[in-house]
Amino acid sequence: MEPFNGLGTHLGNLSRLSSAETHSISPENFTGERGSGGMSVDGPAAESARELGQGWKVSPFINIGPHETAVIADIDGPGAIQHIWLTVHPTWWRRLVLRVYWDNEETPSIETPLGDFFANGWCERCNISSIPVAVNPAGGFNSYWEMPFRKHARIEIENLTLDSLKGLYYQVTYALTDVPDDRAYLHAQWRRSNPLGCMDVHTLLAGVLGQGHYVGTYIAWGVNTTGWWGEGEIKFYLDGDGEFPTICGTGTEDYFGGAWNFEHPKGEYGV
Repeated sequence: MEPFNGLGTHLGNLSRLSSAETHSISPENFTGERGSGGMSVDGPAAESARELGQGWKVSPFINIGPHETAVIADIDGPGAIQHIWLTVHPTWWRRLVLRVYWDNEETPSIETPLGDFFANGWCERCNISSIPVAVNPAGGFNSYWEMPFRKHARIEIENLTLDSLKGLYYQVTYALTDVPDDRAYLHAQWRRSNPLGCMDVHTLLAGVLGQGHYVGTYIAWGVNTTGWWGEGEIKFYLDGDGEFPTICGTGTEDYFGGAWNFEHPKGEYGV
């Protein structure tokens, strides 16, 4: 049996020993180096932690100035990001842009508003319980998407406003390990139609070429009319499809695993 590289961890292989080396980046350890956490003596919370001393929340967060970009992770590979935890005040969720670059690319593979990447749009919190994304009380963002890279990974957060952000808390956990040739890179795009006219089409994703997997969509939908929005069918046009798609659903709420207007408790629509 080949040695286990630590990728694709799940309950069925937790007992397997691997050659992966786990690291964690946070404001208490900006580089993720071994034995380097909690060393700050002059971090932004030094005054609040003055009676605790070094090693005790002296640097639990960062601040980002107006129109500044903070690099929250800068990692040499090969390896994979396995967990991102992050929290910041909800008013910032659409005013901060998350960008992720793989293997020294110039154009980011991930570029979305911060809140939308964690399935929270409109700067309003909604708890999420899923395998890849969890949002827990009271505003803890968690991403469990496995994000392999071969040479380098960089995560940035840009402040789009004229205001200073005070208090961005985060932790990026990653493994340094060999990455097989069949591992793909995670990509994410954000699109908005505002307004979307009657019978107009909103394109969720386009221009994707090459081999890969579609892994999901998050939608934040604002209803500004008295009509029902859920009859918008999700259509997938694959590998040269023309007028008609290969995959066609029956309604928007149906695509997301619901039915009958997401009605709860059951009313006039439910069966």
